Amino acid sequence: MRVRHVRPVSIPQRGFTLIELLIAIAIMGILAAIALPQYREYVQRSRIIDATSRLSDLRVRMEQAFMDFRAYDNGGACRVAMPAVTGNDAFQMTCAATATTYTITAQGVAKGMDPFRYTVNQANVRATPALPGGWTTSANCWVTRKDGSCN
Repeated sequence: MRVRHVRPVSIPQRGFTLIELLIAIAIMGILAAIALPQYREYVQRSRIIDATSRLSDLRVRMEQAFMDFRAYDNGGACRVAMPAVTGNDAFQMTCAATATTYTITAQGVAKGMDPFRYTVNQANVRATPALPGGWTTSANCWVTRKDGSCN
């Protein structure tokens, strides 16, 4: 009796092997580990720049109000209204003023910016009194990067 061997039909391979998938996942993990912290830092810096720009704008408006009224305050409150926090804002602006002095503060309130606080006063002294751990604070500039670089 003769046994016939049936040759299997050749089916083209589709898909990836387990090894190929694991290598692709490992590469994506490495790229994500590098890219995500950089992206977070980029977004953080953009929010800081927004806050410091708003502080500069409010300082100019306070100086204009002083030129018009010869006082920074209006019965104990700042002459310039501080903008309300909207859903897109990461910082809340507050102001404390007397007739001859003021301090405007940008305090982080959302989106991971809670530990950040920036101030400016009538002498244009820019300070960074509060930052997250690992950052360097400054009494005479607005720190915009983790390495202590100032704006």
